[in-house]
Amino acid sequence: MESLVEATSGAVGSLVSTTILYPLDTCKTKYQAENRAHHHKKYRNISDVLWEAISTRQVLSLYQGLGTKNFQSFISQFIYFYGYSFMKRLYLRESGAKSIGTRANLIIAAAAGACTVIVTQPLDTASSKMQTSDFGKSKGLRKSLSESSWSELFDGLGISLLLTANPSIQYTAFDQLKQRLLKKKNRKNNGDVTAPEALSAFSAFVLGAVSKCVATCLTYPAIRCKVVIQSAESDENNDNNARLKSRKTVSGALHAILEKEGLLGFFKGLQAQILKTVLSSALLLMIKREDHKDYMDPNACTKKVYVRKQNRLKSS
Repeated sequence: MESLVEATSGAVGSLVSTTILYPLDTCKTKYQAENRAHHHKKYRNISDVLWEAISTRQVLSLYQGLGTKNFQSFISQFIYFYGYSFMKRLYLRESGAKSIGTRANLIIAAAAGACTVIVTQPLDTASSKMQTSDFGKSKGLRKSLSESSWSELFDGLGISLLLTANPSIQYTAFDQLKQRLLKKKNRKNNGDVTAPEALSAFSAFVLGAVSKCVATCLTYPAIRCKVVIQSAESDENNDNNARLKSRKTVSGALHAILEKEGLLGFFKGLQAQILKTVLSSALLLMIKREDHKDYMDPNACTKKVYVRKQNRLKSS
């Protein structure tokens, strides 16, 4: 039941954050997917995608693929939080430990992420194809799935599995920054016993945002390659089949980006990715915290139990 509560709150939070930030996500994905030489580029920056939607009166097309993205986001977050919570409790029960160490926590998080990616990769691929389609010409989920082979549905799976390291990098960066900040605060308080042992809500949010930016910057070339692989069919319709198949591989995507855009091409759209990721994480954590705030607060739970008992006595 505890794992189910954790999974449901995480999935609901992901659903809300995905819907709110979806137009930004569509602009970001279309901008990332474009892989052309500088003099042939359609989008010079991410705002060009937005202006194209406005000028062609296709603003609502910024939401194309929203249903699929929400479905994929809900399923992935539910599987991740359920798997992570379940495996964590299983580890504590089998090991007999009272708390989980950093190394075990990272391994469990990576395992939960890998399971999630394998199950939801077809939805992720279909969503990327819808977002990178021309405005107003996006195919539905059923048509996208039926027109793709099994191998095409799992385009970018290897990179997606690699990107499960992103939360591990974020957690490690957050932990290091947290320890340094707390040591600095303790030095200022000269070892006062009343010195804070935990971060304030604002400090935790700032460190969380910074650590997420660090993780995103380190893994961004892989993120860009994944988008290029998944959108290859919709962006290179005029290319021959050999080039198209080549670009659907990791080595082909790396070569295409390096050849047409240079080293900086691997970081194309990084600012938008950071903005979207940080805002999404903030919304997810805020909603998830509100959904089971009482569940996480023992005092609140005790008060609820006490009130229920009193109501039962009164009714009897």
